[in-house]
Amino acid sequence: MADQLTVAVLGLGAMGAPIAQNLVAAGFAVAVWNRSPERAREIAGARPALTPADACADADIAITMLADDRAVEQVVFGGMGMLSSLRRGACHVGMSTISVALSRRLVAAHKAAGQGYVSAPVFGRPEAAKAKQLWIVVGGGDAAVECASPVFDAVGQGTFRMGDAPQASLAKLLGNFMIASTIEMLGETLATAEKAGMEPGRVLDMLTGTLFGAPVVKRYGQLIADTAFEPAGFRLSLGLKDVGLVLEAGEELRAPLPLAGLVRDRLLTALARDRAHLDWSGLASVIREEAGLPAVRGR
Repeated sequence: MADQLTVAVLGLGAMGAPIAQNLVAAGFAVAVWNRSPERAREIAGARPALTPADACADADIAITMLADDRAVEQVVFGGMGMLSSLRRGACHVGMSTISVALSRRLVAAHKAAGQGYVSAPVFGRPEAAKAKQLWIVVGGGDAAVECASPVFDAVGQGTFRMGDAPQASLAKLLGNFMIASTIEMLGETLATAEKAGMEPGRVLDMLTGTLFGAPVVKRYGQLIADTAFEPAGFRLSLGLKDVGLVLEAGEELRAPLPLAGLVRDRLLTALARDRAHLDWSGLASVIREEAGLPAVRGR
């Protein structure tokens, strides 16, 4: 079925580029666009496009994988944007982590244009994207989701249906809140162990070998134990964006999220200390300093 579908991929960062390359490998006809045009030329076998509208002109499915609400709004609604060229009956698959409010707006805009919209944000770092091991959180109408399913099969290891598109966007934000909270928990735990003269890696092995063996604990725990906060797989600023969006959703729902407020302040403090280049696990550097430890071990 892949060779019968044309897919546009808009946004070729650390996640979008491997997604596009995997779609080419799966046999899709792929057009690609990126704000920096040289990135589009790096996707072997894909057609580089000059504008989002150009990329989407012949597309059955258009994927956005962009940093934030503003970037998605510009690509969809801006001059020479997706909405102006995506044909009726085609489908926009939004793989970015965006606000619930923007997800609602996208549903309405695409419906008015006779197009489908599927919210499909992903769990997984760049290495998972390269290995086609993303977990995809899917929300939208049955017909649009069915249209997009060959794409999900080509880039992910599984999907989770979460109702409509805004609900899928919220589910992804809640998942990212849980990751950020796990980073906070691990940062506090391992800093305390280190202050007691214990080897953080050994403590982590005990924890993950008993009750806390989830992949997210193992992965982020190792980064924190090693204070290996760069290169960034997911930047601090993106973590701050997502925690801010989950707080926004909680406020709308009248659902207090006090731990999210604490994590937001950790992220803000790390950014205030000029650590924008760090992975979001680098919020543990602030925890370490508050415990009287250097931000990075051995320094």
